Amino acid sequence: MHKISGFPVQRIPKPIGVHTIKTIMQKVFVYGTLKKNEPNNYWLQDPNNGIGNFVADGYTKTKYPLIIATKYNIPFLLHSPGNGHFVQGEIYDVDDKMLSKLDILEDHPNYYVREIDDIIVKNSSSSDPQIEKCWVYFLKNFKPELLKREYFDNYSSHGSHGLQYMDRSKRDPSYNHKGEIKSDSRQSVSEPEPSRTPP
Repeated sequence: MHKISGFPVQRIPKPIGVHTIKTIMQKVFVYGTLKKNEPNNYWLQDPNNGIGNFVADGYTKTKYPLIIATKYNIPFLLHSPGNGHFVQGEIYDVDDKMLSKLDILEDHPNYYVREIDDIIVKNSSSSDPQIEKCWVYFLKNFKPELLKREYFDNYSSHGSHGLQYMDRSKRDPSYNHKGEIKSDSRQSVSEPEPSRTPP
């Protein structure tokens, strides 16, 4: 005990164990421009956006049509279960801040809709397939003719398709590309087309 100006002052001991607030992480499956070496991956790498840690490669347990559309060559995962391929992508652990930034990028829920889906982890050491529940951004309210486009199982902006993604900074601000994609109907197109044979 020490005296300052005649008053006793007690030293407060330093805490032995400091408790930290645990950050709640959620898993997101990305299949397009957010993947490694793709144009928007920097969103996941920017610490100002929050935490975005790569976990593993994976693919959808359900087949979906992954297409490239609009004059800006944007990849879309159409919510039409059973059509298309088992789509390959990457699983990331993200915090709430990063998830909110991704929602802004994907314009959820006005354009893309974020839903939990089963993703199979590639190269799992287990003999049984390891399945992760991940957030996935789907396009639900789309024009039915989009189902006639070529389906991909693994997206790359520099793929042999020759449809390189156009960055937002280079787009015409007066042109609304969403009109090429969104259906006038509010219902999801989820029934497979019997006559459609995916490539």
